[in-house]
Amino acid sequence: MPFHSILSEHPEDPGAPEPTEPPECFANLHLDEIVASMTSSREGFRLAPFYYVPANDVETIGYRHEVFRNLEDDGLRGVLRAFAAKLQSVLDRADAAKRIPYRYEQERWTLDAASAYAEAILELSHRLDRDNLRARGLRAFAEYLGAYAASAEFKRLVADADHVTTELASVRYRLRIQGGRVTVSGYLPEPDYGAEVLETFEKFNQGTARDDRWRFDQVPTMNHVQAAIVDRLARLYPDVFAALDAAYLRHRDFLDATIARFAHEIGFYVAYLEHIAPLRRAGLPFCYPEVVERPNAIRGADVFDLALAAHFMDDGAPIVTNDFELTRPERILVISGPNQGGKTTFARTIGQLHHLARIGVPVPGRAARLPLVDQIFTHFGQAEEVEDLTSRLEDDLLRIRRILDAATVDSLVVMNESFSSTTVSDQLFIGRRVLRRMIDCGLLGVVVTFLDELASLDATTVSMVSTVDPMEPDRRTFRIVRRPADGLAYAMAIAEKHRLTYRAVRERVTG
Repeated sequence: MPFHSILSEHPEDPGAPEPTEPPECFANLHLDEIVASMTSSREGFRLAPFYYVPANDVETIGYRHEVFRNLEDDGLRGVLRAFAAKLQSVLDRADAAKRIPYRYEQERWTLDAASAYAEAILELSHRLDRDNLRARGLRAFAEYLGAYAASAEFKRLVADADHVTTELASVRYRLRIQGGRVTVSGYLPEPDYGAEVLETFEKFNQGTARDDRWRFDQVPTMNHVQAAIVDRLARLYPDVFAALDAAYLRHRDFLDATIARFAHEIGFYVAYLEHIAPLRRAGLPFCYPEVVERPNAIRGADVFDLALAAHFMDDGAPIVTNDFELTRPERILVISGPNQGGKTTFARTIGQLHHLARIGVPVPGRAARLPLVDQIFTHFGQAEEVEDLTSRLEDDLLRIRRILDAATVDSLVVMNESFSSTTVSDQLFIGRRVLRRMIDCGLLGVVVTFLDELASLDATTVSMVSTVDPMEPDRRTFRIVRRPADGLAYAMAIAEKHRLTYRAVRERVTG
């Protein structure tokens, strides 16, 4: 098939997105932390927008899954990572050349960038093992690359770059500096006084000395004196500099747009796989989710918060995984239980899973079946600011109104202890009204609350509860299980507030 993009096989796909702000849900779901961690060492590659924009359809997600599976081969991934790095260096050099004010220096920098580009193309063409390419996208790219490397235009680029580089290297000249005057003339054979000096002082050599010579490649561009010297060299060697002019005019736009696009987009895959590699080595599961348009059932097995897992890995703490499942007509998970029991983390996990699934990457979990949601909305409690002109409750109501007005049957809404700034009776009243709107819309929802009454509103709602150790009721297990709300969440919150939990009472009695 013709190659267009490693992110999608559709020619109409818009390609690499322009840098944008992350979606509003990112901060609440900690997806901003995940993306920042993946891309912080690759800032020049501008990868973050790839993780913001979802795939358009289930077929594109399957296309990306194929590429991810193929790139789990460390050797292949290393080859493509190196190629992407070289292409980025070429782009940097080509961009720098455009800003150089001196004609011949600009032409030489451009030619050097073109030479490095040709070298990278030939190296990749030789190192890419086509027998090891199972993904449609990678096979199509290999065919495109092979045809490009064999094209007359590319061969002319290689020949011109080699010829002009060799010719420029053959230029020899003499400089005579007298006061403020510099004279440039042709080179005449003469003794190499440098060799004589080295030979004379060789007997004083006491080992390798530090190299303090100035490196001219550290200078971003020539100064006006150096540029004037090169102008006079062009008069002394007109054929050489005419060849440089001609090569520059022929190849100043040497970069193939499709190959440059591939080098940019492949970073999307490499960065994500390298981000999850330490978690996989630690035994945490990742899977390629089954993503469907409108499933009768959705589920996740041994899922976990990807952002939290990275922090726990650094601390050496164990990571608790959880399961969930919804079957028609079930659409809304209502999560209750004691504070600090993992409810918010679990809700955040489900939000992460759906976003990661819709951009086509492996998701944290042993298995998953997820819908292709069109939008993800989050409604988390926010601290009240002094400069706000609205109360916290009014702000909560305005935000949930905007969400419910924009949501569709294919949307996901994640709510975390919303409307907690008002009384319990008002929370219950508002919570029921909001849930009813969500149910009527038919959307997918995750609601964290300590109001157990919301967990059994009707057949579309499913109760899940964060559990505690039965031997020590105030010790959280961080396991979230499907079962009817037990009515203890609010009681536990009150007990904790007044230090009347089992552990607190025991400490006072034994102390």
